[in-house]
Amino acid sequence: MEKSYSPAFRAKAVSLVNDDGMSVDRVAKQLAIPKSTLFSWVRASKKELPIAIWDGCDSIVSEAIGRFQDRWRPYSASSRRYPIGKLIQELIDPAVSAYTAKLPPRYLAHLPGAGTGVAVSGIIRLVGLDAMVRLQRQLLRAFILTEDKQTARDKRFVATLESLIELVLACSCKRPKTSVPAKGVSLNAQRKHGFCDLCGNLTELSAFMAKVAEQQVNETELHDEKKLELSHQYCTGHRPKLTNGEWNPAYRQAKRSIEQFNLELGRINRQCAKRSSPNAMTSGDSLVDSYFFHYFSGQTLQPADKADLRNLARLMVDSKLSDTRKKILMLRYSGFNQSEIAEHLLGKDNRALTRQAVSKALASIPAMFHLKQKKRPVR
Repeated sequence: MEKSYSPAFRAKAVSLVNDDGMSVDRVAKQLAIPKSTLFSWVRASKKELPIAIWDGCDSIVSEAIGRFQDRWRPYSASSRRYPIGKLIQELIDPAVSAYTAKLPPRYLAHLPGAGTGVAVSGIIRLVGLDAMVRLQRQLLRAFILTEDKQTARDKRFVATLESLIELVLACSCKRPKTSVPAKGVSLNAQRKHGFCDLCGNLTELSAFMAKVAEQQVNETELHDEKKLELSHQYCTGHRPKLTNGEWNPAYRQAKRSIEQFNLELGRINRQCAKRSSPNAMTSGDSLVDSYFFHYFSGQTLQPADKADLRNLARLMVDSKLSDTRKKILMLRYSGFNQSEIAEHLLGKDNRALTRQAVSKALASIPAMFHLKQKKRPVR
């Protein structure tokens, strides 16, 4: 008889994979459940991801996004019967208008359409969903760099704009409940679209379908591409086999480190979402968590920059930025010299590192991961 699991147990298992970045194998072993069962739960959870509403988002906007998600199942950008822009116009436009009416003038320049009489749905009709996401990100970055003083109103504005970005991004990825391939395209467009499992690039299928949608593929190219088996899991760079039939070394290397990639991605997502204090929380080590906190304090990346965040996690893994090296960078940032760092840390054999080992590690870490070093007080 097949064992049954409670909804709470299933939610916890899926959260460990989706939110904490743990591998399916590891979670299945830890919770003593079949790997195939957990995989089916995770796959089902990704069919319709919820729209993330940030803590602190304006109540009018957050309630509107909640009502939007309750009704959005049949809607999509490509549906004629249920165009998603119509639902945005009905539910989101009034909420955003009510929120902006309460804002001082200095905020309006950072919210698309505010003060111009053009609603969110109107801008989307003019520029499209993808361009709207880019516009929102640019305006949010400009606000954080020039206006954000971390007041309660500033934090609420950032959380509200982040929630609206999440909504538009979800709409751009939304597929109709059922769809028929466009005339002349026999590719299985129902397959998963999105990022490569191993980095932040689009999968081969997603990249190609984007070209088709933008009409950048002529009939000859389309005919040739239909002969290929485009991957819906990996990008061109991480395709398992090369065109000559040999195994791709980049795929093998990335596949071996996928657990570390998911771990780093989970840390990055948590710290990026709440950067006011250390939030990585996966390592169990305060130095590692502090490293992520200080690293992101000098970055303008936002949670909506999913491709950039995934590529950052991939680069961390490929650069062999281990937790020990993160600790070295954090101690160096705190003003420790190489000898002091060596005395403070233990190597794999639980012995203190040598100064030479610390020096070698610092030299091998790419400059982009170094923290700007504090000046030590003069004694």
